[in-house]
Amino acid sequence: MRVRIALDVICVHSYLGYTRFTRAADQLRAEGHLIQVEFLPFELAPGAGTEGAPLLPVLERVFGPQAVQQTLRFAEQVAAEGLELHYEHAVATGTFEAHLLIVRASRQDRAEQMVERLFRAHFTDGLHIGDPATLARLAEEVGVTTDDSGSGAEDNAPETAAATDRLHTELDRVRRLGVTGVPVFFIDGAQPLTGSQSEAVLLSALREAARSASGG
Repeated sequence: MRVRIALDVICVHSYLGYTRFTRAADQLRAEGHLIQVEFLPFELAPGAGTEGAPLLPVLERVFGPQAVQQTLRFAEQVAAEGLELHYEHAVATGTFEAHLLIVRASRQDRAEQMVERLFRAHFTDGLHIGDPATLARLAEEVGVTTDDSGSGAEDNAPETAAATDRLHTELDRVRRLGVTGVPVFFIDGAQPLTGSQSEAVLLSALREAARSASGG
């Protein structure tokens, strides 16, 4: 079955929802089901720069002190699910370049691993995932090569102008689908699921899609 997930790698609800989805998908895969996962790009802050700044002061400046308090409380709540959110080290940044990396990883069948690593880099490790050097290092960790065409690196920019144009087009297309917040899970044969759904809900939706795919 095919699952498309709209998310942004600086969105904590995307991180939580994707983590729960992965656990549910792992159960289905262990039972022998094939699940094809595709990622739909979404920017929480379209056009944001990648200079990088400490996240908590940015949240306070934009949304007020209560936003920081809510953010820290949420970090404590999700710790029970195994997520380590170290907001005191997190870096606010635009994510266009990170989405380009996910596109490249998808061409090399490593998108799921790349998305997880980007989430963990931002929320747990306090890395600046808008920085090209950081992205290159994370890509290497996951095994995503810079040049997937086979020609020399000197002949290929990290991301071509064509790839950039395609990503802009895809970002626009996702918004035209009606996606205004993330995550959104588009599971073939099921109604779209919005937000950080529980693992039980995601597992149920995947099982129903598996039954439909098999004609059961």
